[in-house]
Amino acid sequence: MLQRWKNRVPLAAGAGLCAMLVGIAVLAAKTSDWLQLPREHALQMSLEHPKSSVLPLVSLSPAVRMVQLSAIAQLPLSQNRNRARYLLASDYLLNQQAEPALQLLEGLDRDYPILAAPIIYKRAQAYEILGDTANAQATYQELLQRYSTHPVAVEALYVLGTPPQYWQNAIAQFPSHPRTLEIARLLLQQNPNQPQLMLLLAKHAYEQPGVVAVLDQLVSQYSGQLQPQDWEAIAIAYWENQVYSKAAAAYRQAPRTALNVYRIGRSFQLSNKRTEAIAAYQQFLREFPAAPESGTALLNLAQITQNSQQRTTYLDQIVKQFPQQAGEALAQKATILDNLGNKTSATQTRQLLLDKYGDSDAAVEYRWRMALQKAANQDYQAAWQWAQPIPTSNPKNILAPRAGFWIGKWALQLEKQQEAKAAFEYVLSQFPQSYYAWRSATMLGLDVGNFNTVRQLNFEITPPQRTVLPAGSDTLKELYQLGQNTDAWALWRTEFQNYHQPTVSEQFTDGLLRTAIGQHLKGINLVSTLEDRESPQDQTEYQALRQELTYWQARYPFPFFQEITTWSQKRQLNPFLVTALIRQESRFEPKIRSVAGAVGLMQVMPSTGEWIAQKIDLKEYNKENPQDNMRLGTWYLDYTHEQYDDNSMLAIASYNAGPGNVAKWLRTLNTRDPDEFVEAIPFEETRGYVRQVFGNYWNYLRLYNPEVAQLVANSARQQTYLPQPPK
Repeated sequence: MLQRWKNRVPLAAGAGLCAMLVGIAVLAAKTSDWLQLPREHALQMSLEHPKSSVLPLVSLSPAVRMVQLSAIAQLPLSQNRNRARYLLASDYLLNQQAEPALQLLEGLDRDYPILAAPIIYKRAQAYEILGDTANAQATYQELLQRYSTHPVAVEALYVLGTPPQYWQNAIAQFPSHPRTLEIARLLLQQNPNQPQLMLLLAKHAYEQPGVVAVLDQLVSQYSGQLQPQDWEAIAIAYWENQVYSKAAAAYRQAPRTALNVYRIGRSFQLSNKRTEAIAAYQQFLREFPAAPESGTALLNLAQITQNSQQRTTYLDQIVKQFPQQAGEALAQKATILDNLGNKTSATQTRQLLLDKYGDSDAAVEYRWRMALQKAANQDYQAAWQWAQPIPTSNPKNILAPRAGFWIGKWALQLEKQQEAKAAFEYVLSQFPQSYYAWRSATMLGLDVGNFNTVRQLNFEITPPQRTVLPAGSDTLKELYQLGQNTDAWALWRTEFQNYHQPTVSEQFTDGLLRTAIGQHLKGINLVSTLEDRESPQDQTEYQALRQELTYWQARYPFPFFQEITTWSQKRQLNPFLVTALIRQESRFEPKIRSVAGAVGLMQVMPSTGEWIAQKIDLKEYNKENPQDNMRLGTWYLDYTHEQYDDNSMLAIASYNAGPGNVAKWLRTLNTRDPDEFVEAIPFEETRGYVRQVFGNYWNYLRLYNPEVAQLVANSARQQTYLPQPPK
């Protein structure tokens, strides 16, 4: 049953609303029979690996897994034995223990052919650790002789070095391998006048620090030698580094494809060069009037053109030619007509938007805006009517779960308990990943924590397990499953060449591997943006992928698992809530810094860090160190909870906006309903922050706790419906 907020905090449900909530909880309790499916049905994924005694040990530290691996390594020949020997040898090499590693690797390349080349490379490493140069050189030569076309051969070419053709062979055969990029940088240090090596970095190292300086030198000194395809690589590299003015100039020299020409205009627009952007967009539309980017170009023109009549002309052209952007064009046109004082035409335009393009994002936004206006005037039936089409007409829109949840809340205001229950169940089943699914679950009385109970809950956590990569070679997949992240990443960068137009499986694989090597921000972004794919084939692949647990765990990874659980326990904080906050603050990047100066996983400000360090008598600390950062950040999160009697919503709002602002909102916001309070937070950043953190919390809870995963999975199987508003 739902609990009241503690009386110390002036946010509690009114008596009438509380009674309705109790009714909802009772109704939910009566349906408990449909929450009893077997647990194994709750956590499923098709990208599974066969049962193995070794793979579950990969997530453990080398010291913890050594005894078990050693025992498996002594068993008769099998895949598990081979895996145990390889993993154990790798652990020994990390500790500079070469002799036991060599014993484990002896003959393993014959028994374990899928990793034969990496095994020979590890043997060479072991000899290097021992200082046995002759055997190391001979082993590298063996690697080149037996596996000259395997990407691991780059490591031999790099070490052998002389004669110079070893490095030249690496550049010619494996230009995108991380070690080859290192070779290129070393050669440029010796002789900076090598434009082909600069181009290599532009094409394959455009994400690395310092590449913009390389691009600038390439353009300034060697522009006369560059071909159109070279300019395209340079333009993309500038674009990816957000140097848009230089990207525009480079795109002008690139092949005249629709995307390249469109990006000339967009680059000028992002560089705040309005006149140049208008001219570039107009030129693009003359060359490519029916390209996929043409509708977007017209929308951009309508935004930056100052003449209202010309803007309307562009928008009318969109409505006529580009139905996918027609809804947004009509919404913009209605706003222009409002500003011109033509209210009748504006109303007619919005009606056309609803009638003909009712499933567009623009129609959803208009409906939601009208629903909020009606709700503010306490006309909950009209608010319900305006919002009701949103979740079904455009379920992909970010407002869809929000509208569904508030339909339930407004139904409660109208004392329509059955309809409210149906709305909450609909949100939970159709939008299980959303913040509003969690709010719906609490309204249904499910034991998933509420704003005032989240802190104390101590849910079971199932640690994440590695899955089989959907793309790449069998060797790559085996290395990844064994936790050999650096080696897997190097192999992937050689195999994966389709950087700018990856398939769904390639992009997902890229995201998984980036997360594995600690590029959490990029990895999460790659996985999350798969939902933006537009082609029917890509959408089909994405819809299949999103049914898998592995996809959602990639969107909500659990790095620093041990540190998070340790410090959460010490501070008596819910580890899912701590993880949720870290994901929002830093995307698990230990060294990330905000423009305001906040540092690390929990984005600790320097002054706050000093204050906390004095409180806990911490003499030395490094905010970029995950342990130190969590020590400071979890103390402060505990402190903010104490200020608000363990109300996590207020504690999280205070973590973002500061206690002074929260105190002001508690005095001035005219609501005692916690959901209304969140929606009424005056700071847009904090309002979104609270929803994001608790949305993260909900996802970690449903993805890493078997019982909650079962509840959500069972809910998704129900015949749910969105209730119609009363007439």
